[in-house]
Amino acid sequence: MLDEFCGEGTITELCRRKGIVQSIYYKCPKGFLETSKCRLSGYMAWAASAGEVAELHHEARELKEVVSKQALKLPRLKKES
Repeated sequence: MLDEFCGEGTITELCRRKGIVQSIYYKCPKGFLETSKCRLSGYMAWAASAGEVAELHHEARELKEVVSKQALKLPRLKKES
């Protein structure tokens, strides 16, 4: 359905090509369609605050720790099996 936002015809033509009825097209959440339209046009409306960025960095560090611990356990587990 995102083809319509790329300028590839009308909603009627799009629905005919995809084999859906227009009522299904219009039932899509408006927010989803608007977000998709913005992303396809290259616009990103989300900006992270400094707190969100710090939280994401912290989460990334924690995930890296978990992965490294599992990577260290893997050879030992292979030997045991």
